[in-house]
Amino acid sequence: MQMGHMPLPEALRAQLQQLVTTNAVLLFMKGNRSAPACGFSAQVIKILDEVVPDYETVNVLADPVLRDGIKEFSSWPTIPQLYIKGQFVGGCDIVKEMFASGELHKLVEGAVPPPSPPTITLTEGAASAIKAAASDVEGEVLRLEVSASFENELFFDVKKEGDFVVEVAGISILVDRATARRADGTTIDFVDGPKGAGFKIENPREPARVRSLSAKELARLLDAGEIAELYDVRPEVERKRASIARARPLDDEGLARLEGLPKDTPIVFQCHHGVRSRAAADEAIRAGFTRVYNLEGGIEAWSHDVDPTVPRY
Repeated sequence: MQMGHMPLPEALRAQLQQLVTTNAVLLFMKGNRSAPACGFSAQVIKILDEVVPDYETVNVLADPVLRDGIKEFSSWPTIPQLYIKGQFVGGCDIVKEMFASGELHKLVEGAVPPPSPPTITLTEGAASAIKAAASDVEGEVLRLEVSASFENELFFDVKKEGDFVVEVAGISILVDRATARRADGTTIDFVDGPKGAGFKIENPREPARVRSLSAKELARLLDAGEIAELYDVRPEVERKRASIARARPLDDEGLARLEGLPKDTPIVFQCHHGVRSRAAADEAIRAGFTRVYNLEGGIEAWSHDVDPTVPRY
């Protein structure tokens, strides 16, 4: 299929060639893995999450030159575009067909090395809690499961064929082969929170996504200096009615500041009830920010739970 465009500049061709050859599985898409910006990209992401835990994505919306360039490079007119081991596979419909036939699984298995036992860290508190729980269980071992969407589960289970057994702090942890690919570097802690004590699991492989903050959690993080960037997405008329003192308006000046921040800066968005700010937070994820939070309940929750002097409307 010929696109009929001008020849691709050599520098851009070299950039694209490097991207597709240095990443075993690479998807050119609209948005990113955690926040696809079109339905076709979202469909391919869902499929890839089922068959391979680690792959790279390129957001073509962030660079119009690259967006047009990859179409010329592949002689394919649409986005998304999937590459495996440097070879162009196809777009959404082809990926769906290959997934249904099993052919995509074979391609991915040939591109990604087999899994190995992951490294898992248990804090002292987590180890103590697990040992206490294990005393009431006979014949079963703790299992960690990490789903394709990076939802975590801890429960006691029997060993199954293909499982890895990871020994940590005198505790055996079962992981299946899919989890083994996703769980390397995971830390399991046991903490007290607003809803009581429980396990806290942190996984460095988890794709960036918007996280929820309660008003009380935000107040604590602001007081501790762990959050410095709080943005109010409401228009000026609403901000005049009620505002959080440390919030910056997301106006032209606020946007300019936000765009200049390092991508790993912790950022919180807030509005009246948390809906408009969630949309702004999703946009920040698409722009590449990795530590993005939404104030659940918005300034209404702040007035109710933290500072009753802030007017409610």
